[in-house]
Amino acid sequence: MTDWLELPHIKRLMKGHANQLGLRYVDHGDDWAELGFDYDPRLAMNAENGVLASGPVISLIDSASGLSIVAKLKKARPMATLDLRIDYMRAAPPGRSIIARATCYKVTRNVAFVRCSAHDGDPADPVAHSLASFFFTGD
Repeated sequence: MTDWLELPHIKRLMKGHANQLGLRYVDHGDDWAELGFDYDPRLAMNAENGVLASGPVISLIDSASGLSIVAKLKKARPMATLDLRIDYMRAAPPGRSIIARATCYKVTRNVAFVRCSAHDGDPADPVAHSLASFFFTGD
């Protein structure tokens, strides 16, 4: 069986939008995955204060969530984000890397369910939490 979380497969999954944001693989387990990105001033919502915009955090959470499903299934399946609810706990300050850890806690025939937390160095002080569901669009 192919391990879809081996480096060559992850690099293939991290092309396009994820690559433009600088998303990078951090770690994974049986039902979880971590991705991150380093601070880039181009991703700030306000050039004066440098606070990170929400879009890159949303993309990071969405990507980590999808990768956690791959970790749980032990294979990649085509899927689409069905629902993604994000609660922002605080602003992501300038100059800090952001790490998202997503856990796939339930998979049905057509839908997978994931929770995720994103932080800037201390998992106990998150920037955002999310709950998401993904619909499988094929096999």
